[in-house]
Amino acid sequence: MEVTDLPDSAPCLMDRRTFMALVSGVLLIAPRGIGAQQPARIPRIGFLSGTSPSAAAPWLDGFRQGLREHGYVEGQNIVIEYRWAEGRQERQPALAAELARFKVDVLVAANSSAALAAKHATTTIPIVMLVVSDPVRLGLVASLARPGGNITGLTSISDELWVKQLELLKEAVPKASRVAVLWNPANPGHGPALKGIEAAARSLGMRPQLWAASRPEELDSAFGAMTSARAGALLVVADPLFSVHAARIGGLALKARLPAMSGIREYAEAGGLVTYCG
Repeated sequence: MEVTDLPDSAPCLMDRRTFMALVSGVLLIAPRGIGAQQPARIPRIGFLSGTSPSAAAPWLDGFRQGLREHGYVEGQNIVIEYRWAEGRQERQPALAAELARFKVDVLVAANSSAALAAKHATTTIPIVMLVVSDPVRLGLVASLARPGGNITGLTSISDELWVKQLELLKEAVPKASRVAVLWNPANPGHGPALKGIEAAARSLGMRPQLWAASRPEELDSAFGAMTSARAGALLVVADPLFSVHAARIGGLALKARLPAMSGIREYAEAGGLVTYCG
């Protein structure tokens, strides 16, 4: 599902193909008001992500390609200011504030924490969010039909996906009665998500075990606890920290011999027992 309310003339719903058109449209609107005697100004996009350049590489390729299809070429007629939190959620408010001080023409927020940081950093710069979970509950928008304010973009309602991931885990490991759930308490979307995950697990006859990690150094202890608790399978809740450290998580899952499922493509690239479903 998508939300849009920017500009006022746009329809209330948009498909994913119009995301790049939305960003491009903001860039077209932003330079207005510049006097005829002033030199042409190159539009600037602020791109804020909780992950790293390597983890976001496939997204960036598509993003740049979409811009090119709308006539915008990085380094020629647009400038993109990138800011990466490298899996550290606490860095995003400062990075968003920095982009706001630069007065970028549009701020693209690549995850829920980035969108919240952007919202607190500016009420005037248009913000386009990428696949944010439940923006109404997070307080990013007033409603999906009429978001209001300066925020628009795409949202992902993941309840059905969690059920499917757990179903596939149960099918792959039918004897697994305990499923470990790796989550990040620093992610604003994870707390409410756990309720749906726990309910889905129990409906499949699995007992969920919740293990938290908000910093890279906590991953080893989380996997040690899973092993001690005799978990039979693992569900990794999508998160920028886990995306940045996908290969490490894959290695820990292999070492613990835990069949694992996640909603982030990087886990498929990690190989071994870690499988992607998204």
